[in-house]
Amino acid sequence: MQKKERYKALVEYFSTNYPEAQTELNYSNPFELLVAVILSAQCTDKRVNIVTEKLFQRFPTPESLATSNAEEVFEYIRSVSYPNNKSKHLVGMARILVNDFNSEVPNTIEDLQKMPGVGRKTANVIVSIIFNQPAMAVDTHVFRTSHRLGLVPKTAKTPLLVEKELIKHIPKDKIAVAHHWLILHGRYICVARTPKCFECNLKAFCNAFEKQKFDTPHL
Repeated sequence: MQKKERYKALVEYFSTNYPEAQTELNYSNPFELLVAVILSAQCTDKRVNIVTEKLFQRFPTPESLATSNAEEVFEYIRSVSYPNNKSKHLVGMARILVNDFNSEVPNTIEDLQKMPGVGRKTANVIVSIIFNQPAMAVDTHVFRTSHRLGLVPKTAKTPLLVEKELIKHIPKDKIAVAHHWLILHGRYICVARTPKCFECNLKAFCNAFEKQKFDTPHL
């Protein structure tokens, strides 16, 4: 199957079956989503949701977080991965948000990346979900499933190269939701060690299934 046909089949399948796929992180405003996405780096959404329930009660606004310190924040997020770094990042992010952006989450990737703990992937998530921009955040799930399905070439060995390839071929109005399609498919079906091909509805146009070869580049 040609790449163009794979993309067409992917978009048609998910548009029909999961037209409103969305993040599994719990949040009620842009600030909370930014905090949650920073915490989600190399950590499960389930764990992040457990942590943020109390974290958001204690720090409901950028101002409340900005006037705190890393030591206090650490006590709320100690069960996530890399809590020491993330506690510092959250306080630093909040202070920049208050001082430089009037406590409003910025709507550009460039401005978002000025804050600690916010890399390109996190920035893409924010502009995609909050501002509905055609941005593709590439995490381990998107990276893995994109290669296995045959959506990107083997030479796409970095998240940025995968991002550029996906954006090139996915219709602009579908890019934001396609990010969730690929993440959820990778999280629950096309898992890293033993993909659940027997219950996968994408077998007909999956390059890895066709070749029965599931080794993919790793981030």
